Amino acid sequence: MIRPHMTLPAHFRPDWSAIDTVLLDLDGTLLDQAYDNHIWRDLIPQRFALLRGLDLHAAYAEIAHLFEGRSGTLEWYDIDYWTRTLGVDVGALHREVRSHVAWLPGAREFLARMRGMGKRLVLLTNSHPVALAVKHEQTGVLDHLDAAVSSQEFGAPKEDPRFWRAAQERFGFDPARSLFADDNAKMLESARDAGIRWVYGVRHWDTKGSRREHGSIPAVDGVMDL
Repeated sequence: MIRPHMTLPAHFRPDWSAIDTVLLDLDGTLLDQAYDNHIWRDLIPQRFALLRGLDLHAAYAEIAHLFEGRSGTLEWYDIDYWTRTLGVDVGALHREVRSHVAWLPGAREFLARMRGMGKRLVLLTNSHPVALAVKHEQTGVLDHLDAAVSSQEFGAPKEDPRFWRAAQERFGFDPARSLFADDNAKMLESARDAGIRWVYGVRHWDTKGSRREHGSIPAVDGVMDL
């Protein structure tokens, strides 16, 4: 059953008559981030510890240091980069636990509702093409969208203004008549800086983790509440 606007105050609700294009994040917005978190927080440190002969605590510390050095860059999201750097086949891990890929509650219904309203649906994701392929194989997510791009294609992540310039050039959307939803505050701020009129955060990004708040940016529990 559709439950529109359950968590969004009336004055923050999108005016759908003024929106042509719906721009959407993937992980933590449409799909459950628990899958990725299990890989990056659990499996990779475990395999890295075995490979290097480290205890798990030391492995976590070394990986955290490496991650911190690439935060905010394209390499942060690059499966090939981390496979080379860590010596762990990250793509293989994605395939190994692919049964964990899952939709977030209400996400498919939201996409169907948007399509029924005639909105153009565009996926803007930092998910690496290897991971994106696994997720599509498990869920058929790309079949629910009109267009999609991974930031690897643009050479810049979503938190970088260059991503937004490239996305607008490729997809030709009008920022003033577009909506963007994401679970990450940096991406939301970048979208707002790029002139996207309707920007919304997603609180329930990981069904096994805590919820996120998004400061001054309006937020919903899930996209279905838009």
